[in-house]
Amino acid sequence: MAHAQEVAAGERFEFGKNWARFLEGLTEERIARAEGSLVRMLGPDAFSGRTFLDIGSGSGLFSLAARRLGARVCSVDFDPQSVACALELRRRYFPGDVDWRIEEGSALDPDYLKSLDSFDVVYSWGVLHHTGAMWKALENAAIPVAPRGVLFVAIYNDNGPASRRWTSVKRLYNRLPQPLKPVLSAGTLVFGWWRRLLKDLITLRPFRSWREYKMDRGMSPWRDIVDWVGGYPFEFAKPEEILDFYRERGFTLERLKTSGGSYGCNEFVFRRN
Repeated sequence: MAHAQEVAAGERFEFGKNWARFLEGLTEERIARAEGSLVRMLGPDAFSGRTFLDIGSGSGLFSLAARRLGARVCSVDFDPQSVACALELRRRYFPGDVDWRIEEGSALDPDYLKSLDSFDVVYSWGVLHHTGAMWKALENAAIPVAPRGVLFVAIYNDNGPASRRWTSVKRLYNRLPQPLKPVLSAGTLVFGWWRRLLKDLITLRPFRSWREYKMDRGMSPWRDIVDWVGGYPFEFAKPEEILDFYRERGFTLERLKTSGGSYGCNEFVFRRN
């Protein structure tokens, strides 16, 4: 089913539409934070003169970060509006750049991924669990990794019954009439944030958590809330499941950053043997 059909059927969140709004407030500080998060996980030598494939480029922010760090970048997304976001960032920061390629494509299409070049770094952060076929997408993501290349994926942590309840909430969000969707987003904001905001108020630092939220990845809190409650399809996995999956396919773990048992993403950096 094509992207527009899935959205119309309530089976897919419009990630690109959300990211386009995020780009309206993109700042130099957020870009620098995104660059820093890549360097912390991949090391300072992973970019200059290297090739970087961003599967599910979303806002295009991390493609931009990799390009600014010196990589030759290919950005791929299934959502036409996300492709438009990457094109807009290239227009703003690297107009006419031949070393930043942007395409519409699917992580579920192995033939498409085989048609791309091999890449020193394949990056897919918080994407493959939204494809509707996560394990197939995880397998396909390994296709364009060059020999001794690196695969960096981030997948939602499995929180058991709680994760399954969130699946139902996300499905509901995408089937609601448009005027009711902000209501569910606001309810998610209250559910997820009241403790932090109350603590900030008590400690005489009102809204500090909101201002500093996920600044290491350059994100904005409200866009992340909308992304979270609307992010469907939605799958998840335990860290050991991802580790075993890629070990069986000839990869060695180089770095792991867990979500600390939260609903967030576990981050994995693998190297192809």
